[in-house]
Amino acid sequence: MQLTLEFGGGLELLCDSKKIHNVNVEQQNGEDKLTMKGLLSWVKTNLIKERPEMFMKGDTVRPGVLVLVNDCDWELSGQLSTLLEEKDVVVFISTLHGG
Repeated sequence: MQLTLEFGGGLELLCDSKKIHNVNVEQQNGEDKLTMKGLLSWVKTNLIKERPEMFMKGDTVRPGVLVLVNDCDWELSGQLSTLLEEKDVVVFISTLHGG
């Protein structure tokens, strides 16, 4: 499944400082639909190059990471159970900044 993933607010530093990734994600465990839970697992394994604990906590994103699926907050579409479709755009933005 072709997806566009965007990382901002400092999260791009965990992915070789690249903000936009056009990726092809295969469904996990023979599932016919890709969920956000499956995508997060794929991102952790394939894109995050360092300090995955800054992006994920358990099987979801850390508190303070805003997730948008096609410009819609994932909290409105089911969070981890959100179903993804071909050519969806998923954006991860850290809202936490050191100081």
